Order: sequence, then C-alpha cells, then structure tokens
Amino acid sequence: MREKATTLYLGPQHPGITGNMMVRLKVEGDTIVKATTEVGYLHRAFEKLAEKRNWLQTFTILCRFCVPEPDPVEESYARAVELLEGREVPERAKYIRVLVLELARLSSFMLWYGGQGGSLGLYTLGQWTVGDRNYILDLFEELTGGRVYHMYIWPGGVRRDLPEGFADKVLKTMDYFEKRLVDYNSLLFDNAIFQKRAKGVGIVDKNKALEWGAVGPVLRGCGIHSDIRIDDPYEVYDKLNFVVPTAEGGDIWARALVRQEEMRQSISIIRQVIEKMPSGDYYNKIPNPQKWTIPKGDAYARTEAIRGEIGFYVASDGSNKPRRAHMRGAAYVHAVTLLEDVLKGENIADVSAIMNSLGTCPPEIER
Repeated sequence: MREKATTLYLGPQHPGITGNMMVRLKVEGDTIVKATTEVGYLHRAFEKLAEKRNWLQTFTILCRFCVPEPDPVEESYARAVELLEGREVPERAKYIRVLVLELARLSSFMLWYGGQGGSLGLYTLGQWTVGDRNYILDLFEELTGGRVYHMYIWPGGVRRDLPEGFADKVLKTMDYFEKRLVDYNSLLFDNAIFQKRAKGVGIVDKNKALEWGAVGPVLRGCGIHSDIRIDDPYEVYDKLNFVVPTAEGGDIWARALVRQEEMRQSISIIRQVIEKMPSGDYYNKIPNPQKWTIPKGDAYARTEAIRGEIGFYVASDGSNKPRRAHMRGAAYVHAVTLLEDVLKGENIADVSAIMNSLGTCPPEIER
C-alpha cells in the first residue's frame, strides 16, 4: 500500500538552503517523488538595469549576480567589453586578475566546505572554514577596499596595483591554507558519516549532464574533463601549470573529491602567479566614463568560476552604455534542471547536501 503524498516546503528560512530560494517537495514517507525549485525575488532585472548605466557604472551591479563569487562575473564582463573595443590589457594586469580569480575561488571553496559539512551535521567544519575565509577577505580588503564586493577588475586592467608587501602576505596565507586543508579533509573525507551519506547519493547521469549543459565540478564529477582555463585559455592561464581533476560516479562524493583537489591546484596557481608576476603597468586607462563609447558589435567572454562557466554576452549600439548585457551562469541548470531531476527518489534528509554539492546560487537564477 502506497503512503499518502505530502507537500513540504524547504526554505527560504531553512539554514540548509543555499540562499533566497525554496524547494517544494512532494514526498511519500521520507522519499521525494517530485521537486520544484522556486527562487525568491531578491535580485531582479540586473541585466536590464545594465542597459541604463554607462559601461563602467554597470560594475556596481555585476557583483550581485552571485554574492559569494563576484570576481569571475567582473572579469568576464570586462573581457567582453575589451573584445568589443579592442582594448589591450597590460601583462601585469592579467597576472593580477588571475591572482584575484584564484583567491576568489578559495574564498568560495571555504563556503562550500562549510556548507557541505553543515548540511550533514558537521558544524565544526563550517566554523573552521568561515573563520579561515576571513584571512582571504583581509587580503581583498587591503587590495580593493572591500571584503566581498570588489569592483576591482574592469576594462583595461585592474583598479589599482598590488600594495607594498602584498605578495608576501598572499604567500603566507597560502602556507596557512595548505596546512589547514589537512584538517578540513580529515574532518570531512575521513568521516564515516560523510562517506555513507555522500557515496551513491545525488547521482547526476553523465549523459544528462552533457545534454543539459552542466559545467564545473558537476561535470568533472561525472568523469568529464572540462575547464575553460584549459579548453579556452584566457588572461595568463596558458602560462601556468595546473591539473584539472575529475572523478567518476556523479554523486556527492565525486563532486567533493573534485573540489578537494581544485583547492590544492588554486594554491599552486597563486604561488606561480606571485613568482612570475611581471613589472609594468596595471591599467590601460579608459576615457571619461560618461563619454566613453564602444563601437557597434557584440562579444562573448567566459570564465571558469567555482561553479563552472560564467559568461557575458555584451552588445553595443555605439553609445556610452550597453544595448544588451546577458550573463550565462551555471546556477539555472544546476539548481533547477538538475536539482529537480536528481532529487526524485532521494530522502528528504539529503536535499541540502545534494543542493550544496551542485553549487546553487539563487540570485544568479532570478536576475
């Protein structure tokens, strides 16, 4: 005899929800038979708002597309504008951009570690990683003036050069994080609870991942080698040595293994950037922003963020503001298409763990 179906609402007040969204669950007992993602209305019409601002003012809203990781959005938009205008970027600025992008990746990984552990009751891990993340935010504050929103990467380069002694601080911070990774991994990956609740749970079919456009660790967790930094190099990634990790299984465990190794690779990239950092200009100055016009045309630039591909399509009609600005993010596919499919047949206790492993970012969906 089948149990009576019940509708449950998970979020947005639930601490296991990754942001301002809700998942409506139809369950029979503890088993999910249907899931529907419903995002909130916190960040709306940002792309349309970009059409009412000049090319530089747009940066004040770009970072709101995904609050935990604003820098890849800035970089992809800046590079799209540079492609449109044909503006060259100094070599030093490219290295600084990669430094910022990889620091942002580590900062986001701290939130993933904490969220993945917390979703399964390992709250100590979240306390460790959120606390340690502040060391990276300290670096951002010194470099950009802001801890979370930076508006630092913009057309022509970056807003300011590295402060004196900044490189040494970065290297010391990387030494600290490399040691802390041992503790993080011991608490999470060596934990029998995480192993039991991650292996074979939240499986993403490899064929569906490709068909639906999954990217980043979700795709690499299905055993597919895909990373824009390698497949379509930008900035100076083609001058750096790093490995793109993959894992088989397509479950929470596989995606966690991918992210675990990606953190090590980011630390290595940051050290290489500091070592190879050239001297010279950090900014190819743009004209007065109010009078700065971009030739007619369109361009698309994409960046590898922690959740996968973030890309910006920008079109110009020759005026001082975008005619159209549109972002391609990973969250819609991961938090709607994949999440709704993967949750079918899973236990309600695993919703938060699966959601966190897919890398959802609600503001990016509702933009």
